[in-house]
Amino acid sequence: MDIVTGLFYLFSAILLFASFRVITARNPVHAALYLVLAFSQAAAVWLLLRAEFLAISLVLVYVGAVMVLFLFVVMMLDIHIDSLRSGFWKHFPLAGLIGALIALEMAAVLMGGFRVTEGSKAAAAPLAADYSNTKELGKLLYTQYLFPLEIAALILLVAIVAAIALTLRERKDSRHMDPSDQVRVKAADRLQVVKLAPTQPAPPAPAPDTPPGAST
Repeated sequence: MDIVTGLFYLFSAILLFASFRVITARNPVHAALYLVLAFSQAAAVWLLLRAEFLAISLVLVYVGAVMVLFLFVVMMLDIHIDSLRSGFWKHFPLAGLIGALIALEMAAVLMGGFRVTEGSKAAAAPLAADYSNTKELGKLLYTQYLFPLEIAALILLVAIVAAIALTLRERKDSRHMDPSDQVRVKAADRLQVVKLAPTQPAPPAPAPDTPPGAST
């Protein structure tokens, strides 16, 4: 076994462990951090497959932006863990059925893609020295897959707007100020000038025969 194969098994093992901890961690923040670890290991596997653009995109887009957004949303939302896990076993059969169906579909697609015939081996031509998979991927994205790319960008935009909307709820323990009211405010609403006389008359002195503190 060479070093590339050893690194592949190492990254794959860490990826499987991190993915398992994403769905089993009790704390949502810990689950998000394990997801960051899973994304980084998947990027390492893509680097071994010489898909540098996909690996860098995974690190920059998901680890650097999306997961940070997830962490902010999870930490801003007051999530009660007990309420989330109250109906776990009630919905477990349906969730297990859907998970098994997705796993079978992915296995069918992957196993179909792994079958390499002798004709395809012979038809595969050696790549040129100046071949760039990033350039070829860009051509496919902006020609053949342009419409799916725009749909994916729209879905991500809706997800970002929804995440921001979740954090803009009213909280009783914080003071909220409307920006529109702050813009329309005038100087007279903030400061009121009261005119006072420069001197005030002194209070009358008590009579000499009256002891201090006695009522007259």
